[in-house]
Amino acid sequence: MTTTTSEPQITPQVPPEDPTSILPKKLARSRPLFDREIVGRAVRASFAKLNPGSLLKNPVMFVVEVGAALTTAFLVRDTIMGARGIGFEFQIALWLWFTVLFANFAEAMAEARGKAQADSLRKTKTDAIAKRMVNGGKIEQVPSSALRSGDIVICVAGDLIPGDGEVIEGIATVDESVITGESAPVIRESGGDRSAVTGGTKVLSDEIRIRITSNPGETFLDRMIALVEGAERQKSPNEIALNILIAGLTLIFLLAVVTLQPFAAFSVTQAGAGAVPKVAVLISLLVCLIPTTIGGLLSAIGIAGMDRVMQHNVLAMSGKAVEAAGDVNSLLLDKTGTITLGNRQAVEFLPVEGVSQEDLADAAQLSSLADETPEGRSVVVLAKEKYGLRGRHIPEGEANFIPFSAYSRMSGVDFQGRRLRKGATEAICKFVGECGGQVTAQIHELSDRISRGGGTPLAVADGRRLLGVIHLKDIVKGGMKERIAQLRRMGIRSVMITGDNPLTAAAIAAEAGVDDFLAQATPKDKLQYIKKEQSKGRLVAMTGDGTNDAPALAQADVGLAMNTGTMAAKEAGNMVDLDSNPTKLIEVVAIGKQLLITRGALTTFSIANDVAKYFAIIPAMFAATYPVLNKLNIMGLHSPQSAVLAAVIFNALIIIALVPLALRGVKYRPLDAASLLRRNLLIYGLGGIIAPFPGIWAIDRLLALFHLA
Repeated sequence: MTTTTSEPQITPQVPPEDPTSILPKKLARSRPLFDREIVGRAVRASFAKLNPGSLLKNPVMFVVEVGAALTTAFLVRDTIMGARGIGFEFQIALWLWFTVLFANFAEAMAEARGKAQADSLRKTKTDAIAKRMVNGGKIEQVPSSALRSGDIVICVAGDLIPGDGEVIEGIATVDESVITGESAPVIRESGGDRSAVTGGTKVLSDEIRIRITSNPGETFLDRMIALVEGAERQKSPNEIALNILIAGLTLIFLLAVVTLQPFAAFSVTQAGAGAVPKVAVLISLLVCLIPTTIGGLLSAIGIAGMDRVMQHNVLAMSGKAVEAAGDVNSLLLDKTGTITLGNRQAVEFLPVEGVSQEDLADAAQLSSLADETPEGRSVVVLAKEKYGLRGRHIPEGEANFIPFSAYSRMSGVDFQGRRLRKGATEAICKFVGECGGQVTAQIHELSDRISRGGGTPLAVADGRRLLGVIHLKDIVKGGMKERIAQLRRMGIRSVMITGDNPLTAAAIAAEAGVDDFLAQATPKDKLQYIKKEQSKGRLVAMTGDGTNDAPALAQADVGLAMNTGTMAAKEAGNMVDLDSNPTKLIEVVAIGKQLLITRGALTTFSIANDVAKYFAIIPAMFAATYPVLNKLNIMGLHSPQSAVLAAVIFNALIIIALVPLALRGVKYRPLDAASLLRRNLLIYGLGGIIAPFPGIWAIDRLLALFHLA
C-alpha cells in the first residue's frame, strides 16, 4: 500500500495584544453609552420600576418613594383644603419623584444595555433543519427544536449546527462569528479539548458527527441571552455588606428625623418663635441625609460590571463572579494553550554517536506515520522540510503500523525486518531493553539537556539500537512575560500548571516569568492546590478548557472556561471566554477591580456630600426658632424654602450626573491599597464635600431668580 504523510492543521495566528494595555479595545457590538434606543428603553423601564414591590429590594430608594408618596398625599389634602404654600410642597413632591425615577433610570440604563445585547443574540437563533441519525444508520431531517439530548446529527459544509453538542467523529472548520463576533474560523474535532460546538454556528468545511447535549430552551445561546439580560445576576458578599451598611444608615437617619417633629414642637413652644417644620420639609431632610446617591447607583454599578465584561467577549454567570475577580490573589494558568502556543512542534533531530541526522530523521518519520497527534505530524513535516523525506511506497502486507497510544507512550512501524519506535524516553529505553539492547548514557544526557531548556524529548529506536532524540518545543506566547509582570503589579501571584516533568516545567516557568509552577499535575492535584490556597484566605482564579479542568474550575473563586473547550469545562466555570484567549483573565481581573473601586468611590462621595446639606437644611428648619443657627448658612441661601428645595434638587440631579461614571467605571490603575485609599479620599471624599456647596448655591439663586421659592 501507499502511505502519505499527514500535514499538520494550521491554525491562523492572532497577533498578541499590546502588553502595556490593561483593557483591550471593545468589540464592535458594544454601543455608545447613551444610545437612543437604549435610553428610550431605560426611560420606559424607569416608570415600570416605580412598583413598590420592585423597589423594596433597594431600601434607600424605597424610603424615598414612601416619602414622595406621603408628600404627594399631604399635597392633595392641602390643595383640597385650600391651604397656603402648596407650590413649595408641589415642587418638593415633584423632585422626590424625580429622585426615585433618576435612580431607576441608572439601573434601567445598565439593564437596557444587556437587553440590547440579548436582542442581538436572539436574532441569531434560527430553527435550523437537522440531519438526525436513527436506527439502522438512516438519516431523517427534523427541525432543531425537535432534537433532544443524546441525539446524533451529521453536519456538512454549509450546515448550521442545530444545537449544543460534542463532536464524536470527524474534523471541520466552524464559523462562530454569531457568538464571538470574530470572523476567523475555528477548528472543531472529535476527542481532546476542541470538541464542543454551539448551536447556531456554521460548518464551513468537511463533515462532523455531533452528539447533542442540550434540550430546546437550554442551549448555551439561551443561557447567554438570559445572563446578559441580568436575569441571573447575583449580589456579591461585598455588595450585600454595602447594602446592609446603607440600610443601617437609612434606619438611623429615619429615627433621627422622626424624633425631630416632637423636638421642634417643644422648641417652638418654649421659644415662642418659629414654626414646626412641615412633613414635606422633614421628608426632604431625610432624603438628603440618607445615602441616596450610592443607593440609586449601587445596582447599576453591578450590572454595568457584567456589561463591561460582556463587551470584552466574556460571559459572566453572575455579578458575584466579576467582583470576585477584583479580589483575586492567585491565578492558575494552564501551560498548554495559555502560556504557550499549544501544540508542541519538532524543531531538531539529535542523533547519538555513530548515527547520522538523515538516518535519524528517516526512522523518526517512518515511526510517526501512524501517529495522528500534532506532535507526530510535526515530526513528519520536519523530516520532509529539512531532509526532503516524503511519503514512500510500502508494499501492502509488509508493514505493521503501531499507532500512538497514551498507554504505551510510543508509536512505530515494523517494516522490512526493522522495528522502528518513537516515543517518551523512558518508554523507548524500556522497549530497547526488551529487545536485548543496551541503553547508553548519551540518550539520557540528550533528553535531560532538552528538558532543561524547556523542551520535550522523544527518543527513537530501531529494535535494540537507540538512534537519537527528537526535540519538541512549546513556544511561549509573545508578550506573556510582560503580562505576567502586569499581574504582579496588580498584587496577583501567577502559578503555571502543567503535566510536564519538573525540568521542562521549570524552564517554561522561567521563560514566561510566572511566580510558581505545578508540574506533572493531575485533575486531583489542581483541585487540591486550589483548596490549599483558599484555606490560606486567598481568592483563586483559574483558566481551563478540558474536561480534566472541570473540578478545578468549579472549585476556583473565578473559573474562566474557554468557549473552544469541552461542555464540561464551560458548565463548571462561572465565566466563559467566547474568544478562547486564556490571558483574557487579566482583563477580567482589571474589570473586577474597577467595579470595586467604582463602588467604593461613589460610596465615599455619597456619604461625603451630605455635609453641605446640613448647612442648607438645618438653618432653614430652625433658624427662626434659634437665630444663632443662621451662622451655619455659610452659602447665604435666599430663604428657608429655597434652601430646602435647592438641597432636594441637587440630591436628585447628582444621581443623573454620576450615571456615566457608574456605567463606565472609575479608571483602574495598578496601585497598592494605601495609594488607592488616599486617591479615593482625595478625589471622591474631598470632592463629595466640596461639590454640593456651589451646586446648592447655584440652584438656590436660580430658584430665587425665577421666583420658584
